[in-house]
Amino acid sequence: MSGVGRAAICCIVSTALSLSAFAITGQDKSWAMFEAAAQSKNTTQRALGVRALGLLVGSERARGLAEHALEDPRPEVRSAAATALGEMHAYASVPKLKKLLHDKRMAVVMAAAHSLHDLKDDLAANAIYLDVLTGERKGDGLITEQLDTLHNPKELAMIGVEQGIGYVPFAGIGWDAWRYTHKKNPHPARAVAAGLLAHDPDPRTGRALVRAALNDKDWIVRAAAVEAVARRGDPALEEKIEVCLFDSNPHVRFTAAAAVIRLSHPEKEASPELDKKMAQKKDAEEHTSLTSGIH
Repeated sequence: MSGVGRAAICCIVSTALSLSAFAITGQDKSWAMFEAAAQSKNTTQRALGVRALGLLVGSERARGLAEHALEDPRPEVRSAAATALGEMHAYASVPKLKKLLHDKRMAVVMAAAHSLHDLKDDLAANAIYLDVLTGERKGDGLITEQLDTLHNPKELAMIGVEQGIGYVPFAGIGWDAWRYTHKKNPHPARAVAAGLLAHDPDPRTGRALVRAALNDKDWIVRAAAVEAVARRGDPALEEKIEVCLFDSNPHVRFTAAAAVIRLSHPEKEASPELDKKMAQKKDAEEHTSLTSGIH
């Protein structure tokens, strides 16, 4: 081969490598979706985006986006952010969640209380639950509807079927999904099945979940399947569900974005236990500073 030919081949290879270095990955697309949602003027987009971040346990970037959303002017977004922080085991966010207990909207207060309960801060959470039980705090709008559900045995039993769609009482996509299934299908068996199969090691199950994520006619089943794929933790399935980033339903799209990031491992995940210890140390330091100021 002549010197000119070798030079041409080297040039082509170099160009290809340069282009691949700038290729947009699935995780790049996913983070871009979350960043765009955070800045969106559409309340639903902001709420759905931040709610899906709950799948990203240990991600500092996800926690930052969720904490920022706690200051959103819309209660739906604040509630979704509080729920996501609880799901991602964001112990370092406990002080911010405690501040949310003074929110003017009861649905937001309950979302924060529920996440604090999940983060083992039972004292703060139980104080809110007791206030609601004794009537010290009155429900407004959605929260009244939700509390009424707790007094209806049939509807209360219905909540149990939501294992496949990440149901969290009082806030976020989970409640939206529950209302959807209650209206259209009182027992979304396929969504429940997807959730229960999340940790089944059989490769056939993984393939079945991918098929459901891509092809099922109901968005709630597609979302449940995508979330199950994410929780399986099999990186080999990441590319297969990237197409769900373009699903017709925003619930599915944002769940897929979180799934792609989770399966791609773009950032080193922090230990939830270490995060909890650091948060406790920070609380202790703040308490010491406060008491020393008094004396």
